[in-house]
Amino acid sequence: MTHHTSITPVAHSTPAEIQPRHDGWTLPKQAEFLRQLAATHNVAQAARHVGMSRQSAYRLRNRLKGEPFDIAWDCAFRRQYDALAQAALERALNGVEVPHFHKGELVHVSRRYDERLTVALLAMQDRLTPIARPRHYEHENMPTDDFEVLVERVEEGEELWAEAAEDSGQASDPPAEPHEV
Repeated sequence: MTHHTSITPVAHSTPAEIQPRHDGWTLPKQAEFLRQLAATHNVAQAARHVGMSRQSAYRLRNRLKGEPFDIAWDCAFRRQYDALAQAALERALNGVEVPHFHKGELVHVSRRYDERLTVALLAMQDRLTPIARPRHYEHENMPTDDFEVLVERVEEGEELWAEAAEDSGQASDPPAEPHEV
């Protein structure tokens, strides 16, 4: 015997109707997580720092694809790699000082150059230079390489993004989903 039940469509909530949970990803938690991620390069550690789990951080990132949180996540990792590339380039160009001691006294300092490092940097030159990001982001006027600006945008929330866009004469579409859980 088959029972037929009518299905009532669920009304979609607007951002104003959804209250952030006291233990959820608030905007300040998102911003602090991103700062910790940039400092540690460790998602689990950054999430623990704000009282959240690694899994919930990845779920949040997936939910916010193309939004400032997602872009800042990428930028947090790029910042450290950019610094590493700069340090490696500095060592390749200027070498490192090597002290020489005789009977416990410094008698000479020479400079050693690492040819393997130089060759590797030359081989990777195209990957070390900034490349235009191929991903499409909903907010086209958003800087994708300025980590601090991105974190500020996460912290401010979308209401202020819309105001800034209106002030600058740009149209801003309302978001499809809320960004706090």
